[in-house]
Amino acid sequence: MNSMDTHICDCENLTEEQKLVYLDNVIEDYDYKESSLIQILHIAQNMYGFLPLNVQEHIALKMDLPLSKVSGVISFYALFTTEPKGEYVIKICLGTACYVRGGKKIIDRFQKLLGIQLGETTEDMKYSLEITRCIGACGLAPAIAINEKVFMQVNPDKILDILENLE
Repeated sequence: MNSMDTHICDCENLTEEQKLVYLDNVIEDYDYKESSLIQILHIAQNMYGFLPLNVQEHIALKMDLPLSKVSGVISFYALFTTEPKGEYVIKICLGTACYVRGGKKIIDRFQKLLGIQLGETTEDMKYSLEITRCIGACGLAPAIAINEKVFMQVNPDKILDILENLE
């Protein structure tokens, strides 16, 4: 039953040791197979919010893989991250339609308001700022996504209002 759906963890209340035991069970369920590394990494990232070095080392040890193999997979795939993200992950679309309709101005405004650059997270761990290539709202560009919510026809003057109404 090697499905990520069978490994949904409410891990916020688990200790570090309990998380590693849970991760060990996941690795065992996948029969320690290298071909399951991506699925295991997805589950680990869902548990921790990112893939810290100690978790990478743990996975490598348990799966009898070199750390370089685990780290290589993480660095190859854009969905994996080794840095913690903010409570709100802001993804600004820079697909063709969004770029042409002012995507760069949206980036500039977010950077100014939040005091961070693309790829960074605010010190209070509230906001992370990223770019993405397309979120499927080309007809109503420019668009952004904050966590799972998409905002369309965004202009720099709307950004402060969007941020203030996230709660």
